[in-house]
Amino acid sequence: MESTLSGSLDSRASLRVVNSINTAQLAARLESYEGLEKKSISDVRRTFCLFVTFDLLFITLLWIIELNVNGGIEKQLIKEVLHYDYHDSFFDIFILAVFRFAVLILAYAVCKLHHWWAIAITTAATSAFLIAKVIISKLLSQGAFGYLLPIISFILAWIETWFLDFKVLPQEAEDENRK
Repeated sequence: MESTLSGSLDSRASLRVVNSINTAQLAARLESYEGLEKKSISDVRRTFCLFVTFDLLFITLLWIIELNVNGGIEKQLIKEVLHYDYHDSFFDIFILAVFRFAVLILAYAVCKLHHWWAIAITTAATSAFLIAKVIISKLLSQGAFGYLLPIISFILAWIETWFLDFKVLPQEAEDENRK
């Protein structure tokens, strides 16, 4: 009886040791996962990338609506893309949104830059192109979309700049300083 009792106590003690080892291993694994989370993209940067994606999708949607309103998508695509004319086409504003999306996602999501140069280049290029397009082209005589697409594109580019410069980069720098 005594050997059975001591055997039972030994098995309980070994279960406690196994349980404490499992808890320690679990804690170590959780800490390693927390370290991985810190290396991933921050919430504010993810929001920025989401807004950049919204910019591309919104300009695309507006362009498709413009194509549909002005005589059908297929006919207008041929006119604006295949027979491109700087003075009459909105295709270049769409390409400008694609350019902004590609550069900003590459720079701030893929490469995870902590500098403002990529947003400065895209905003300067967008601003210069849109100002020149409005001055030189005949878009303003094409109705509401002649005003809407360049203005919305200009505003979204500057909102992206503001968001990165005043929200993303300072918050990430603050988070780094806390460590």
